[in-house]
Amino acid sequence: MKFDLSILAKHIPFLLEGAWLTLQACTLAVIGSLVLGLAVGAMRTSASPLLNRVAAIYVDIFRNIPFIVQLFFFYFGLPEIGIYIDAFTTGVVALSVAGGAFTSDVIRSGILAIDPGIIEAAQVSGLRKSTIFRKIILPIALRASIRPLGSVFINLILTSSILSTITLNELTGSAKIVASNTFRPFEVYFVLLVAYAALTYAVSILIGMLHRHLNRHQQEGAV
Repeated sequence: MKFDLSILAKHIPFLLEGAWLTLQACTLAVIGSLVLGLAVGAMRTSASPLLNRVAAIYVDIFRNIPFIVQLFFFYFGLPEIGIYIDAFTTGVVALSVAGGAFTSDVIRSGILAIDPGIIEAAQVSGLRKSTIFRKIILPIALRASIRPLGSVFINLILTSSILSTITLNELTGSAKIVASNTFRPFEVYFVLLVAYAALTYAVSILIGMLHRHLNRHQQEGAV
């Protein structure tokens, strides 16, 4: 069979709709996982044993359960107890909760890597704990964690392809439909490979640019 991408021309708008849905879901999931990761990361470095334990349990649970099982629980399991969520919202929530567990580990590592002398100096100056965390600890931890956070976010984008299993026609779901309609899976999935590669490559470039921007003062000092 001859390789021919032209047969997909009329399906491009449908595939673009799926790509746009993927972009929306991933953007919201990145925001959700970052918010959760910040909260849980702070809890895991807290002096409170209770907060620390609760955060550790959350991370252990969602890091050690396959994402597809979590997704099915939210989409197929929750309705059994009267909680109904549409496929898109379910996908965003599931990605956010799963991603938050990994993001929290990155944030925690960034916080623990901060020089204790910086925190002690802030405490001596009379700043409140909340102010120290918000204006000193968090900015330094985030700056140091940009690259590993980028890897977590790229993994979220790749994991979003599983959302097609709950009838969400994001990029992978749309590709499945086009492949079944055209009987040309090779061309369809070739385009899908290129699309995900381009998307993740673009994100990695943005992460690299952000990392250089946030650490520009350190680079200038080194020079």
